Amino acid sequence: MRTSAEQVLAAVRVGPGRTDIREFSMPDISDDSALLKVEVAGICGTDVKLYRTPPPETGPVIMGHENIGYVAKAGTGFTKQKGFKEGDLVFVEHYVMCGKCEWCHLGQYRHCENTDWRYNPHAIRFGYTSAQRPPHLWGGFAQYMYLPWNSVVHHVPKGLTPELAGLVTPMANGVEWSLFDGGVHYDSTVLIQGPGQQGLSQTVICKQAGASLVIVTGTSKDSARMEVAKDLGADQVIDVRKEDPFKKIMELTNGKGVDVVLDCTSGAGTEPILLGLDVLKRKAGVLVVQGEIKEFPNFPLAKLTEKFVTVKSARGHSFASCELALQQLTSSRRPLQKVTTHTFGLKDVDLAIRSVGGEGIPDVIHASLMPWK
Repeated sequence: MRTSAEQVLAAVRVGPGRTDIREFSMPDISDDSALLKVEVAGICGTDVKLYRTPPPETGPVIMGHENIGYVAKAGTGFTKQKGFKEGDLVFVEHYVMCGKCEWCHLGQYRHCENTDWRYNPHAIRFGYTSAQRPPHLWGGFAQYMYLPWNSVVHHVPKGLTPELAGLVTPMANGVEWSLFDGGVHYDSTVLIQGPGQQGLSQTVICKQAGASLVIVTGTSKDSARMEVAKDLGADQVIDVRKEDPFKKIMELTNGKGVDVVLDCTSGAGTEPILLGLDVLKRKAGVLVVQGEIKEFPNFPLAKLTEKFVTVKSARGHSFASCELALQQLTSSRRPLQKVTTHTFGLKDVDLAIRSVGGEGIPDVIHASLMPWK
C-alpha cells in the first residue's frame, strides 16, 4: 500500500446548479489500482443536464466523465493487468465495468450493469458516482482521479495533446453512432441535426467514411457552429428558421431523400424526429436518435413501417470506437482544434457548464476543464 498526506482539490456538485470546491485526502493505491493526474476533463451536454437536474439519490458528486491524464501512481498488479505504467498519458472511459458479463467480453461496457447508474444503485461510473463513496475521487473535475482494477483505459497516441485528446469521447460517439449504428459508408447521404460537439463529431466521421453528401441543420443561434461544421467537411448547412429544411434537403438529394439521419438535438422535441422521417429515402433508411423525449403523442408509426425505417438509439461508445476516435484525432485530417473552443480552471466549473449550455460565455462548443489551470 502507498499512502500520502497530500490533499486533492475537486469541484463537487452539491445541488442543482451549485458547486463547491472541496479537499479530499489522497487515496491509498493498492496493488491493483492506480491514480490519474487529470489534465483535461471535457464538458458535454450530459453534464449540463445533470448539473441542472441531478439525480436526487446520488448526493454530492465530482462530475467529469471525459477524462485525459497521466498515470501518477500504479500498483504492480494494475500495470501487469492493464499494460499501463506510471507516466503514461491515457484516456479513461467513464464506464467502470464488471469484466465478467457478456457485454464486457464484447467490449460494450456501456451496457454492463456494474456501470448502469440508472438501474443499479451500486453502479460506478466516473462523473456520476457519489463523492461520499470511498475513496471519493470518482470524477474528472478534480486534480486526481482514482482508478480501480476494472477501469477501461486507452493509450493516448504520441503527438496528441491532452486538450485535443479531450475530444475523444464525442468523437468516439461519432464513430459509434454514425458508422456502427447508422451504417454510414462510402457514397452515403446523411442528415445531421444539431451542430453541437456530437453533431460536429458525426460530420467528421461521416466525411472520413466517404459520405458523398453531409447536411447539417441548426438555428440562427448556431451560426458559429455551422461555420465550424463547414470547416469540418459539411457539404451543406441549413438554418431551419430561415428556410424550409424539408424542401432544401429534397432539392439537394434530387427528391430521393437521405440514407441516414443522425439526430443530435438532445431531445429538443418531436419536430426534428418528424423531419428525419420525412427526409429519409423512400425505403430502408436509418434514423439514429440521441436524447430523451418523454412523450411522443401520435407517433407516425405507419410512416415508419411503410418506409421500412430502422430506428436506433444512440447510447455511448465501445472500446473499438474509442480506438478509432483516437486515430482520427491523431491524423490531423480535419481542423478539430476549432471544436475545442474554451478552457476553464477548477474554480470556474459552474461558468464552464453553464457556457456549454448556452447561458454563460457565448459560442462555446467543447469546453476543457483543466484542474491545474
